[in-house]
Amino acid sequence: MTQAATLSVEVWFDLVCPWCWIGKHHLDQAVQCLRRTDPGLQVQTTWHSVQLIAQVPPQGLPFDAFYEQRLGSREAVLARRAQVQDAARRAGAPIDYTRITVFPNTADAHRLLAAGRAQLAADAFDALLARLFEGYFTRGENLGDADVLAAIAAEQGVDPAGPFAQEEPAMEAAAQGVPFFVFNRAYALSGAQPADVLWSAMRRVIGRGIALSGQGNRI
Repeated sequence: MTQAATLSVEVWFDLVCPWCWIGKHHLDQAVQCLRRTDPGLQVQTTWHSVQLIAQVPPQGLPFDAFYEQRLGSREAVLARRAQVQDAARRAGAPIDYTRITVFPNTADAHRLLAAGRAQLAADAFDALLARLFEGYFTRGENLGDADVLAAIAAEQGVDPAGPFAQEEPAMEAAAQGVPFFVFNRAYALSGAQPADVLWSAMRRVIGRGIALSGQGNRI
């Protein structure tokens, strides 16, 4: 089988989705494995922002109250958190729910990523993305707060008033659930798939594109 020299990986995500944080760790692990098994392959990863809950007010919402209303009870919230934290521990994606007090409106955070996409090299953009995820899930930072975002922009070398990359509209499947992965525009997987599943999908699509879609995880 003749392998492609370049593999494109597109990921649709939201910054407040813990499954996207977990999925990023799984993808990083899968790409590292792919570099060992297919050292001549170039992987180009593009991250697409999806604001799943755009109706959140600019100041955000109380985190616990938001999830209790969304899931129906405190017990349901605790059960979901236990599920998420178990998956996060296994992925090496720390989440500290004791620090998160605000469920933010992420519109400005996604705009910061659009500026970073236009201004930064790939590795630096990945660092910006990781910093935003870490800020929310491990530090409890409010990603809707202008001062928080300005500090992150300065730290990561992004000019918020500089050029922005134009974002493509979300694919229909991605708009329903993230993370959503597309390999070479031919093979799709949704949800925080394990690293070995992502690695297998990428190896398969190197030589032949197969359309496949799965179930996503809701935030």
